[in-house]
Amino acid sequence: MPELKRLQAGHAPAVLAFELANRAYFAAAVSDRGDEFFHRFADRHSASLAEQDAGVCAFYVLVDSDDGSVLGRFNLYDIADGTAVLGYRVALHVAGRGVATAAVVELCGLAAARHGLSVLRAAAAHANPASQRVLTKAGFVPVGPADPAHLGGKPGTWFRRDLLPQP
Repeated sequence: MPELKRLQAGHAPAVLAFELANRAYFAAAVSDRGDEFFHRFADRHSASLAEQDAGVCAFYVLVDSDDGSVLGRFNLYDIADGTAVLGYRVALHVAGRGVATAAVVELCGLAAARHGLSVLRAAAAHANPASQRVLTKAGFVPVGPADPAHLGGKPGTWFRRDLLPQP
């Protein structure tokens, strides 16, 4: 059973392996991160942890409980005034199995309970219907066009989900 865990320093090797193993798959739907991302991954990982510690972002990894590999990344960006932007990606070998939807739903609960958020937004490219389905199944509704600058130059749609306060 996969487990959604808050990103930690020790996750770096597994996250890098996940990104490298799925690079071509991700690049088919979203802009490639480029070689520099991989060459400077340790610095980027440390910067992400600093952003998380500062409370402006929250990063999660979906970890396979059998072998400890990373199956997905689920992130909350630009946390401010009770809102955040959701971004996520899952490994090719688990795509289409409901893994992303389940993790997004779980993260919505964490966003409210752990981070005090009331609204999540997410952008999905028109050329990425799988991502649009995940968002819709997780309770997000389309709210308007997304600037291609938010989607690596691709046209898309912003989605929104209002979160229920958690006890």
